[in-house]
Amino acid sequence: MELTDYIRILRKNWLIIVIATLVGIGAAAGYSLTRTPMYEASSTVFVSAQGGASISELQQGNTFTQARVSTYTSLATKPIVLNQVIADLRLEGTASDLAQKVSATNALNTLLITITVTDADPIMAADIANAVSASLTTAVETVETPADGTASPVKLTRVQDAISPNGPSSPDVPLNLALGALVGLALGLGFAILRTALDNKVRNARDVEQLTDRPIIGAIPFDSKASERPLIIHADPQNPRAEAFRAFRTNLQFLEMDGGHSFVVTSSMPSEGKSTTTVNLAIALADAGKRVALIDTDLRKPKTSEYLGIEGGVGLTDVLIGRARVSDVMLPWGNRPLYVLPAGKVPPNPSELLGSKQMAQLLEGFSRDFDVVLLDAPPLLPVTDAAILAKGTTGAIVVVAAGRTSTHQFEGALEALATVGAKVGGIVLTMVPTRGADAYGYGYEYGYGAYSQGK
Repeated sequence: MELTDYIRILRKNWLIIVIATLVGIGAAAGYSLTRTPMYEASSTVFVSAQGGASISELQQGNTFTQARVSTYTSLATKPIVLNQVIADLRLEGTASDLAQKVSATNALNTLLITITVTDADPIMAADIANAVSASLTTAVETVETPADGTASPVKLTRVQDAISPNGPSSPDVPLNLALGALVGLALGLGFAILRTALDNKVRNARDVEQLTDRPIIGAIPFDSKASERPLIIHADPQNPRAEAFRAFRTNLQFLEMDGGHSFVVTSSMPSEGKSTTTVNLAIALADAGKRVALIDTDLRKPKTSEYLGIEGGVGLTDVLIGRARVSDVMLPWGNRPLYVLPAGKVPPNPSELLGSKQMAQLLEGFSRDFDVVLLDAPPLLPVTDAAILAKGTTGAIVVVAAGRTSTHQFEGALEALATVGAKVGGIVLTMVPTRGADAYGYGYEYGYGAYSQGK
């Protein structure tokens, strides 16, 4: 993945990442607030050798204490030391209970033993630390005193008294909050990356480019009211979505397809916007002065006549079976050089009709008489109709709904066309987000309104 991919992931999942970070901070704050504050107090004792007048004796004594200091450190948490502390301070519990509050450490290459006590009472923590130091001094002297009653060769001296701490040592609220934020951020980033890795939807132009080398010739922005005004280029010509269809028209006119000008508009699955795309493209081409033939070849669920508001009971089916002539059922629309051939009645054998000799002759005639011929065809994956038609035309325009069509469905549609040897003229992205990481181009909110305001 490139840097732009990570930036896109962050832009697309920033809300999840922020929420996860806040949850981590909240969890850390809740944990810190429910913990009992604990205080630490430390005292230090120095281990030294007694006796020895000569330098060699002093060196022997120093070597002896160095070897024994780690033992004395361990002795600080043993009952021989802690029982005396419990008795002196009249504490409750056993030596094992007290040992959980006491720790003793010896700094490397030193004769210093630091005794640290953790307790909910700061004064008690200091008292226990000092009492442990005193008890350890007595215990070592007792243990190291020879049987003959001579003085112990080792002496422990308290060099630092424990004092009552001003603030608790735990919980460390700033540290806990920082750790909570880091854990939440890591979880949010991990979820975002996993979500992206598992996402199999075609969402933007880059996803299309990774699956095919055919150009993207149109990008139609998402419109929540598209079902209410399917003919946007006719109903609201200044709408950004209408401008996107005009850009699609321009790209189609410059498409190099060996001089042909008949196109099948299809998709991989239903509800990707192929019919509205076909109708709006036809109107845009007619507005540019092109003589356009729009044929509804979706003989299973025809929509063209419904969108255009024309009678669709008689149409292509009747022409193919010889029941009617093209001139009788092909209707002009909208005071434009646009002529529409509805689907007619739904036949029991759509694939056979569309692949018939009569259909090939019909397309050949349309190609002679019109500048552009557009065929609104069924989806490629459920049925073979569009693949059959695409083979007999200049090429197919494949509509892909951003965020709805999966990569497997898109690849399946391209494979269906390749199987019959049909050409793919280009790809049209529909329902493209106008904001966010998957927005196409510069955004569609910049339309004619910007020009009108500047005048």
